[in-house]
Amino acid sequence: MAVSDDAIPAVANLDPDLLRALRQAATNAADDGIEFSVNSGWRSPHCQNQLLREAVSKYGSEVEAARWVATAATSPHVSGDAVDIGHSDATTWLSDHGAEYGLCQIYKNEPWHYELRPEAIDDGCPRMYADPTQDPRMQQ
Repeated sequence: MAVSDDAIPAVANLDPDLLRALRQAATNAADDGIEFSVNSGWRSPHCQNQLLREAVSKYGSEVEAARWVATAATSPHVSGDAVDIGHSDATTWLSDHGAEYGLCQIYKNEPWHYELRPEAIDDGCPRMYADPTQDPRMQQ
């Protein structure tokens, strides 16, 4: 889905500041011939719980699934504070330019997952966590 698609809850329910930064980045990336696609944005708690159940089935345990999927209580997707960007050229562009917009990759194992860190505009993105199990926000 496009970052401009306000009819889609996954886009429309993103945090307004995140959405604004994402749209500005997408506009400037388009000048470089790069198109952003939102693979996943805001998710309902029900959807997040379903993704977690599927991950447990796929990876064989809750511990291993936690490296890839957060609970509904801790997921920044449920709060509208995270977006998964599609197309490798878009994630490469964001890796190079995202901090200029406050858009930072948070996890080394998820090059598609971006969150807003406004301080990154001046200070650069913070050090990435290896995966969500290293993120203190996920320890609730």
